[in-house]
Amino acid sequence: LAGMTVVVDCANGSASGSSPAVLRRLGATVHPIFAAPDGRNINEACGALHPEVVAAEVVRLGADAGVAHDGDADRALFADASGDVIDGDQVLAACAIAMRDQDRLPNHMVVTTVMANLGFHRAMSAAGIEVVTTQVGDRYVAEEMRRTGAKLGGEQSGHVIFAEQATTGDGLLTAVRFLSLAVRGGVGLRELAGAMRRFPQVIVNVPVTRKDLEAAAGVRGAVTDAERALGETGRVVVRASGTEPLVRVMVEAEDEAMARRQANAIARAVHAELASG
Repeated sequence: LAGMTVVVDCANGSASGSSPAVLRRLGATVHPIFAAPDGRNINEACGALHPEVVAAEVVRLGADAGVAHDGDADRALFADASGDVIDGDQVLAACAIAMRDQDRLPNHMVVTTVMANLGFHRAMSAAGIEVVTTQVGDRYVAEEMRRTGAKLGGEQSGHVIFAEQATTGDGLLTAVRFLSLAVRGGVGLRELAGAMRRFPQVIVNVPVTRKDLEAAAGVRGAVTDAERALGETGRVVVRASGTEPLVRVMVEAEDEAMARRQANAIARAVHAELASG
């Protein structure tokens, strides 16, 4: 990483010592931020939960790249030199194509979740890479990778699993792999992230008192209407949260206004059928 200037947001967590040290040993000039954990300030207005923070610091310092870990450092998101945030889908797309080119992607296969951006699916299709989809959660990605023998998988949130070197997400490993890929290619992170075009994605979280989506005819009708309106230019995912009393409505489209309009229509149907007794 010689010649690269990197801002590392350690989220006042477990990466506070290791991530800056490793990146320096690889030759980068490193500016750590939020690297002073006190047992209470972990993830507090920083890290992968707030990637705009590292993005702003990259711009302020004129750095080449930013890395944002979460508290337990199993995730990494990035910022390019212009301060644009790079999510896990973009990292996964760039790494999948690179591994394919290096003949290190068995069966030309990558594993991700149902929340992966439509742009990711299109980029992988164009690259001749099969996408295997799981429910949300890095543990489901890991299980499917073991089942299929896939060597690469991850989530939009920044969990990326490189099965050649780890059995679960490792934010520092992800940072090293992604930054090294840019250096070896002689490109910036913006160009690397350009492996896929990110479609506008609108997510609406609807508080509910029950989650029986299968019995919600009005919701199914709203989803059908949205899918008809979007055609091949968008995608709809409606799922119940596994941890909160919420139904999550996700719509992607080429046009953000269209995505928001359809997401709100479905959310109203969810509220009408599932938000009261």
